[in-house]
Amino acid sequence: MHREIPKLVANGLYREALWLYTKHHSASLAPNKFTFPYLLKACGRLQSPHLAQMLHTHLIKTGFGVDMYASTALADVYMKLHLLRDALKVFDEIPNPSLPLLNATISGFAKNGYHVEALQIFGRVGLGKLRPNSVTVASLLSSCGSLADGLQVHCWAVKLGVETEVYVGTSLLTVYSNLAEMVSATKVFDVISNRNVVSYNAYITGLLQNGVFSVVLDVFKEMMGCSTEIPNPVTLVSVVSACSSLLYLQFGRQVHGLARKTDMALDTMVGTAFVDMYSKCSQWKCAYDLFQELNGNRNLITWNSLIAGMMLNGQIEYAIKFFTRLESEGLKPDSATWNSMINGFTRLGKEGEALMFFRKMQSSGVAASLKSITSLLPVCSALFALRCGKEIHGHAIRTGICKDEFIGTSLIDMYMKCGLSPSAQRTFDLFDTNTNDPAIWNAMISGYGKNGQFESGFKIFDQMVEEKVKPNSVTFNCILSMCSHTGKVERGWEVFRMMSRDYGLIPTSDHINRIVDLLGRSGWLDEAREVLHEIPEPSASVIASLLNASICHSDFKLGEEMAIMLSELEPENPAPIVVLSNIYAGQGRWKDAERVRKTIDDRGLKKFPGLSLIGVA
Repeated sequence: MHREIPKLVANGLYREALWLYTKHHSASLAPNKFTFPYLLKACGRLQSPHLAQMLHTHLIKTGFGVDMYASTALADVYMKLHLLRDALKVFDEIPNPSLPLLNATISGFAKNGYHVEALQIFGRVGLGKLRPNSVTVASLLSSCGSLADGLQVHCWAVKLGVETEVYVGTSLLTVYSNLAEMVSATKVFDVISNRNVVSYNAYITGLLQNGVFSVVLDVFKEMMGCSTEIPNPVTLVSVVSACSSLLYLQFGRQVHGLARKTDMALDTMVGTAFVDMYSKCSQWKCAYDLFQELNGNRNLITWNSLIAGMMLNGQIEYAIKFFTRLESEGLKPDSATWNSMINGFTRLGKEGEALMFFRKMQSSGVAASLKSITSLLPVCSALFALRCGKEIHGHAIRTGICKDEFIGTSLIDMYMKCGLSPSAQRTFDLFDTNTNDPAIWNAMISGYGKNGQFESGFKIFDQMVEEKVKPNSVTFNCILSMCSHTGKVERGWEVFRMMSRDYGLIPTSDHINRIVDLLGRSGWLDEAREVLHEIPEPSASVIASLLNASICHSDFKLGEEMAIMLSELEPENPAPIVVLSNIYAGQGRWKDAERVRKTIDDRGLKKFPGLSLIGVA
């Protein structure tokens, strides 16, 4: 029995191994401590909690319950069968657990999603007599969901002297990358000894998912120049994705050449990445040629990449051609395929075709995704297709995605652009508006402003402030625009001051243009001048706005100041010089007027001639 059971388990004959044990047990043949680990492995393979628990009973009866080798196997199988309480009980019943038992317990909790419990188990054992190894630390790192946990385990790794081991270092890289701590990830990568392709891939993937695309290429160059490690398909996919994001066609071509030399170019995953890169770099013909080469190694993602690429490059006929050919390879369009077509038509201004494909998608039984709905609602606005917009709204309600704030914002925008502000308000009222994202509020304020319902827009803004939702730059732009349209100079001035005083926002050129225009037209010239002088480098449009206001309100001193400022900012523009000359002439300062007019000739400028139009009936 002692030799036969291990042989049967090694050959995958799990039931036969358990049957043989039962037979020998009935014959009162005693097992040894090495029998049970193989039997427990068989229970795990067969996914049989009942048999595992039965063997646990036999372990206790035969006196092997405290045997470290058997107990480790028992804890491991309980973890694999998701019997976490039983596994913990086994661990707790051992007075001095071994390192393999500790590792099996921590790893089991981590793999089952009980990350806090995994850290707690290690906390109970600590760094005492039992010295954890790199396997322990790596298992703990997979349980780290916060930066604090990651730093704590990293400290343990340093104390144990395993932080430079490739197994631990790679796990640390993954943790820091997932937490967007790329500075810490880089420091870890720099100290890893004997880096392998897995550690390079972990670092490159982390850089890619955190948007540090140029460093991805630098690390890849280092890998190729200084390392004996050969990149694998995972490496190439990450590097090609970085080239796609940076639109680095030349580097991408070099990587493609490397892929051909290493026989990875026709790998489905790698080939799909190259199709995507060539498409994004406007080389749709190269993408098409490569797609043809991948015949036999293509999957649905490859087809989707090509269709999306054709749409991106405006090749509508090719996109439709490949969409219809997709089923010839036994594939069916999924939501990503339909989205590529719908979004492509929308982006290319083919709103009617986008709606047609949306209806076809519904007929085919594919559920509309969040992305497709949000891209279609602006189409309804552009076509004033209110009925279609309502159909999409109904579809969103039926599929349960209408509560998404992004969808809600798009619906509100669509209703507002179609002039149906009551429907927009009803949609808005369905949401929990106490959110840190001001987008849905901005859609309401902007919509009311565009429909001339300014008081309703002001009311939404007041509600927003009352509910302590932080407005952003777009919010203030909408409010200042409404103040400008309604002539509410006092409110506009207060709102402008509120930006920096209450919310720490720096006014943009749009905000400054609007407030200066509002103050100037309302005769608040001192305040407008105050705003202007707070700007380090005021734009020509702001100065021109205040110049016009000063002339309109007969403030010639301010007009003179603005005309000089504008002339210095745009020395090639004769208009401010002419205006300044007219200001002097209006005050009877003829010599100054003549002097200023002379500068037009000195600078070689030409005054734009006046035009008269006569309408003939």
